[in-house]
Amino acid sequence: MINYIVACLFAATTYAVAQPFVVSGPTVGHVDMRSASIAVQIGFLKETGRTDVAVRYTDVASKNTYTTPPTYHGYPGNGGCMTFTLDSVEPGRTYTYEILVGGEVLSVPVPTRFTSRPIFRYRGNDWPTVNLAFGSCHYVNEAGYERFDSTGKEKGYGTETGIFDAIVKRKPDAMLWLGDNVYLRDPDWSSRSGILKRYAHTRAHKHTRELFATIPSYAVWDDHDYGPNDADRSYVLKDDALDVFKLFWPNPSYGVGGKPGITSSFELADVQVFLLDDRYYRSSNDRHDQPKSILGDHQVDWLIDALSSSRATFKIVAVGSQLLSDNKRREGFERSPEERQKIIDLITRNNIPGVMFMSGDVHFAELSKLERESTYPIYEITSSPLSAGINSSPIYRANSFNVPGTEYVGHNFGHITVSGPRGKRVLTMRIVDAAGKDVWVREIQESELRKKG
Repeated sequence: MINYIVACLFAATTYAVAQPFVVSGPTVGHVDMRSASIAVQIGFLKETGRTDVAVRYTDVASKNTYTTPPTYHGYPGNGGCMTFTLDSVEPGRTYTYEILVGGEVLSVPVPTRFTSRPIFRYRGNDWPTVNLAFGSCHYVNEAGYERFDSTGKEKGYGTETGIFDAIVKRKPDAMLWLGDNVYLRDPDWSSRSGILKRYAHTRAHKHTRELFATIPSYAVWDDHDYGPNDADRSYVLKDDALDVFKLFWPNPSYGVGGKPGITSSFELADVQVFLLDDRYYRSSNDRHDQPKSILGDHQVDWLIDALSSSRATFKIVAVGSQLLSDNKRREGFERSPEERQKIIDLITRNNIPGVMFMSGDVHFAELSKLERESTYPIYEITSSPLSAGINSSPIYRANSFNVPGTEYVGHNFGHITVSGPRGKRVLTMRIVDAAGKDVWVREIQESELRKKG
């Protein structure tokens, strides 16, 4: 009997030690009318073999339940990250979901749900309201990995705020992360495992858990979640950085024209967002024997093709680096004036309506505006930072394209709402502070982003 009890205790202890847990996530990624993507990172308290993991999801209204085919934990190099495609989704429905490991439900400390996109075309003129939140520069401190201040003490660059709760309270249809969503440090960017660890640490941040688990997230990157500061196409681990980005961000697709990268696009009713890659093809800042490029010709050509083909009322071009700035101390398209002018000229020449830009990076918020002769102006809304340090230096904020009264120095996120009947849509853009209060609000009528005359 004693031997039996000891054996049972040993088995129970072994079972408990082998229990799986969520390292980071879950993250709701791309959601459309008939599918959704869920990413999660699973760990075990001891080494384990291949273990089946699946997602079970339930239609809240009908109570119908579905389970994805299993993915197996244990593949080398993925850090326990898995992405699931939920292909039994129907339009305009709300679903709850659970993570299953070996058929057992894994505990997640936040709500887990999402709502699919509704059908709206060819169903009259009463189109749905679109709500899109966005922001950039998310830094999570980690003791032992931070820089020292002038006194020799470690000081984190991140600031704890309630900004992520404020985003969740706005109940956006999606959250768009505009780069520097993760801050790679010196110990991180020289190895794939280091990049994985930094992404996992940031994604596990308790203040973002509900946002990721309930609001579809889309992302572009900038230098700090791509590689070292100011990193360009010469970064030797850029393919590893791209692989890790894919593990944590279930975007609709990656790259265009057969070329790698993070370029993609998604739609929210009559708003289409174009995701651009400002790092993978960026030329060296210090090479002077050729014109500077940030996107590369193939990406610019795709963008103009895609904008020309789009039937969206508003076409939002999202990129980590600012397009409209003439401040040489920044690292946006002021470093590639030929490419910037090419993009603007092609939009003008092809008479593409409804285009505006969205960016991050600069650690303050502003609205920029470029007037164009005989056609509508190009706007760019910039939101930064979410939780990283604030840019308090006036010399870095000077920008002749700035719309007076829109500069905000403080933690913030952006919020765009598109509402109104078909043909008379109104885009309302806001910069919102960390407490969830509007800093400023501007409206743009659909008719204002069309060629004059």
